[in-house]
Amino acid sequence: MTRAQAAALDARDPLAPCRARFALPEGGAIYLDGNSLGMLPRATPERLRTVVEGEWGQGLIGSWTSAGWMDLPVRVAARIAPLIGAEPHEVMVADSTSVNLFKLAAAAVKARRPRRVILSEPGNFPTDLYVLQELAALIPGLELRTVAADEIEGALGEEVALLLLTHVHYRTGAVHDMARLSAAARRAGAISLWDLSHSAGALDLDLRGAGADLAVGCGYKYLNGGPGAPSFLYVAERLQAELSNPVAGWMGHAAPFAFEDGYRPCGSMRRWLAGTPPILGLAALEEGVRTFEGVSMAEVRAKSMRLSELFLDEVEARLPGVFARACPRDPARRGSQVSLAHPDGYAIVQALIAEGVTGDFREPDVLRFGFAPLYTRYVDVIDAVDRLAEVMAQGRWREPAFALRKVVT
Repeated sequence: MTRAQAAALDARDPLAPCRARFALPEGGAIYLDGNSLGMLPRATPERLRTVVEGEWGQGLIGSWTSAGWMDLPVRVAARIAPLIGAEPHEVMVADSTSVNLFKLAAAAVKARRPRRVILSEPGNFPTDLYVLQELAALIPGLELRTVAADEIEGALGEEVALLLLTHVHYRTGAVHDMARLSAAARRAGAISLWDLSHSAGALDLDLRGAGADLAVGCGYKYLNGGPGAPSFLYVAERLQAELSNPVAGWMGHAAPFAFEDGYRPCGSMRRWLAGTPPILGLAALEEGVRTFEGVSMAEVRAKSMRLSELFLDEVEARLPGVFARACPRDPARRGSQVSLAHPDGYAIVQALIAEGVTGDFREPDVLRFGFAPLYTRYVDVIDAVDRLAEVMAQGRWREPAFALRKVVT
């Protein structure tokens, strides 16, 4: 595709106006790492200034009431709900993805006693596996069992309490069939828990329609909530009375300011709160989620597939045999990213960043390129592959400096 043809696609793109909602990096840099950290929304700095200088600086503790701080987790959750195919009363924003994963996994295991197996897949996002490993260490007899993706349904035996999978695989971008696997877990008597960190805000999700039981997801990738943004969690309405938060905290109490010694959980999704809500993070996340106002998630997903398909087509056409494809070829089975494999993948990514194209690297050899449909353009894809071709043709990635590992890859 020529750059002019790509520009014509941008001119017809119904999501093109959304790009103006973001503070774009200076100097024409191309950002293909929204699957790790979303861009800064233009409205966020002013919102944080208002919260810090006005609500905190002037309103002080009274802002818990006057500025609506107490309701901010609920309000942000209600904005996230339509992006994941849930009802507002099924979503809460609290803590980090890892903490929410622990809370929901522990609650599910407790609810399905005496079943003693948590089922997942090898190569799942490490934090998910770490959380499950330590949960298993805390509960005598509990076992984390991992099986290959194509063996999951067959492994859903009567001993399985919980099936935990990442919807879009962080390294390969492969998409699990949520509806099929959720139904298989339900038939086996198990609870399904989905990590949506690499799909919320990029894919057209329908948790209720897919029959998912539980879900978690982060706020700093496609939802543009900023580094370390709070996480969200989902509990299907049919399970809310059955599950209890194992990290009981005062904000999940039915009457937090009654200061009772005994815990009485709130009857709503507020029971999944624990400590005091992080107001600065929630305010930034609310502005991130606002960038989706008036946007069809079906259009987001359609553009996501077109962008990743264009990138893959261009790489295969212009750099035949240079990279191995490390992601599914079918765009419907691929998240909003393209993964390529090369023995010197890290150095190539660093050289490409030096040329103004930001992607990232995942061990052992994967170059990842993420496409955030609200601000990534078709011309960005063409320009990125141009620069990748130059880096490879001129061997710039062989410069010793690009092989030096940074703390964050």
